[in-house]
Parts: sequence; structure tokens; C-alpha cells
Amino acid sequence: MKSFLAILCITCWFLSMASSHAQALLSPPFGLKWGDTPENLFDWAERQKLDVTLSLPGHQRDERHVTIKNSKGNLPSHDASSLEARFNKGRLYEVVLNYADPKMSFDLAKLKFSEAKRALTTQYGQLKLSSKKRGTTRDNFTTEATSYHIEPVSGLFLMLSYTEVRDSLRKTRKATFSIIYHNDNVIPKK
Repeated sequence: MKSFLAILCITCWFLSMASSHAQALLSPPFGLKWGDTPENLFDWAERQKLDVTLSLPGHQRDERHVTIKNSKGNLPSHDASSLEARFNKGRLYEVVLNYADPKMSFDLAKLKFSEAKRALTTQYGQLKLSSKKRGTTRDNFTTEATSYHIEPVSGLFLMLSYTEVRDSLRKTRKATFSIIYHNDNVIPKK
């Protein structure tokens, strides 16, 4: 019986170490940490002289959504056009980097998406296809959306999402993508 308890304790310890190791490996960008308070993000944005928008969803009282943009272009030393952070009860659980620079051409956006996918695959391992959708509206708009993800631990994932819109009537096209870092394990269980 004692040996069974010892094996059980060792197994639980290994599982908890693997979970915390995976969470450390899949850390949010810009030096943020899971469970951080919004103040750390506000301090960074203030030091960088960035625009901050705070949203307090009425139907989600524990939620705080922060969007950070640079009025002069992309985020400092980065290709992302904005950063969105979500907090639950004051603790960071999601960061989204949006790559939607209006000056970025369709071809460059598609190239940057491919480069981001390669870099994330190299850093975190093979990303799995999550979703692929294509549709056309009566207004001659064609949309295509593709997403990939990796989830090293239940509740902790990284998602790469790509969207392109083609306007057949005006012969224009636009592409954007986002990298989503998400950790449900930070959100208190109800």
C-alpha cells in the first residue's frame, strides 16, 4: 500500500511539473506572464507611448479586455499592428497579436503568415489544422479562414488564425492573421 501511494505521489508530481513546464514553454509575448495583472501591461504601454483601450463587458463582470495599438504604425520592434489582452478577475489568460496593417499588401500578409507558421512550428512543435472555411456572398466577396493550433496541456493553447477577403467586383483582396496565446488554467474554476 505504501509503495502504491509513493508511486501515486511521484506520478502526480511529474504531471504537475509537466503542466507547469508546458505553461512556461508557451508563455505570452512581450515579457507578459500568465496570471499577470493589467497594471504590468499598462506600464509597458505607457513606457512605449502606445494607445490603450479598456473594455468592461457588461455581461461578463469578471472580464477586462485591453487593446493596445501604436497610432504611428505597428507595435514597437514588432510586426503586429495591435495586442489584445484578456483578464479574468484581474489575471491574464489570453493575449492576441493581430497582424492587420492597412499598408500591408495581400501577398506580404500571406507570406508573413507562412513565416509565422513556420517559426511557431519550429518553436512549439507541429501545429494542427483546426478549421478551414471558404464562402462567397451575393456581393461577390469570397472569404477564406484557416486556423491551426497546438495544445501542449489541456486548457493551454496557441492558435494561428488567417483570414482573407477577396472582392471580385472591385478586384481587391486583403489578408490578416492573428496569433492567440490562451491559458484556461489561470481562470478560477466556478
